[in-house]
Amino acid sequence: MTGLDDLPLRDDLRGRSPYGAPQLEVPVRLNTNENSYPVPEPVVEAISKALAAELRDLNRYPDRDAVALRADLAGYLGHGLTGEQVWAANGSNEIQQQLLQAFGGPGRTALGFTPAYSMHPLLALGTGTRWVPAPRGVDFGLTADEAVAQVRAHRPDVIFLCSPNNPTGTALDPAVITAVLDAAPGMVIVDEAYAEFARPGTVSALAVLPGHPRLVVTRTMSKAFGFAGGRLGYLAADPAVVAAVQLVRLPYHLSALTQAAARAALAHRDTLLGTVSAVMAQRDRIVTQLRGRGLRVADSDANFVLFEVGGDQSVAWRALLDQGVLVRDVGLPGWLRVTAGTVAETDAFLAAMDKISGEGPSAPPSQPKGTR
Repeated sequence: MTGLDDLPLRDDLRGRSPYGAPQLEVPVRLNTNENSYPVPEPVVEAISKALAAELRDLNRYPDRDAVALRADLAGYLGHGLTGEQVWAANGSNEIQQQLLQAFGGPGRTALGFTPAYSMHPLLALGTGTRWVPAPRGVDFGLTADEAVAQVRAHRPDVIFLCSPNNPTGTALDPAVITAVLDAAPGMVIVDEAYAEFARPGTVSALAVLPGHPRLVVTRTMSKAFGFAGGRLGYLAADPAVVAAVQLVRLPYHLSALTQAAARAALAHRDTLLGTVSAVMAQRDRIVTQLRGRGLRVADSDANFVLFEVGGDQSVAWRALLDQGVLVRDVGLPGWLRVTAGTVAETDAFLAAMDKISGEGPSAPPSQPKGTR
């Protein structure tokens, strides 16, 4: 049988593994930050009707520029944005890939502050962009001074900032974004995949867009909208940035069915986003409960929680899986990440944590583990 070693694969791809989280059939799946709530029936009916209206014309190509969808997305984002300032693609990963195709590439550098979204370096690899990982500070924070120092040291062509950050859940102070913009020689991409889950008072990078033509804010409908299977991501930026990504996007990259389904979902945004507060409540419950057990837990403005287990996190991951609860090992020594799901899912996760730690809910909390 032919293997990768038998093919003329690029040298920088040899020995690598594709991105992906385990897809296992378990009672409680809390590893990929999906919205645990199914699409409500009225929205299912609306999307079904929208898709049916497109079926007869599938012999024709879709709107290449998704003009109507972009206008709807701009209306959702607000901040005075228009459709000319928005671009859409098959998930925010494709959006970020297009940005690297346009502004990165061979001979150019992208920088991100780690730990952060593990797809960013892979997207850089795929586009021939050199990746520079810059460390975050204590407790996974990032100050303006720390960020600017890294920008000035490396002079990257593209900078990735995550707010809220994945996998830590921490949101950025807008002052960090503006400081990075002032110091950056190239593009600054703020990944806001989890923005809808941010705690009250958290300022979106969308507020910083005016007057900053090198700033791009990327979003997704996968998380808060519960539209992960629909694969719809988008960006907000200066119209010139939209023109730039159109130079590298594949022709007719966004199908007529995807556009129709996304527009129907946006038309029912209030219904779909109605689960956000429930998810946030479970997130905060997880933080409180785990800290009450003596574990170190990162502050979260997302729909997930990063928590320290001490020792080998893969052992704790397997122990939770044995209890029917699938969480995410993000490769951060001593830490695991759990998605905030339904009340029942949170109950199952907390019960599993009690069982693997050998203590019941009423037992005294263990001592914090780790040195940081």
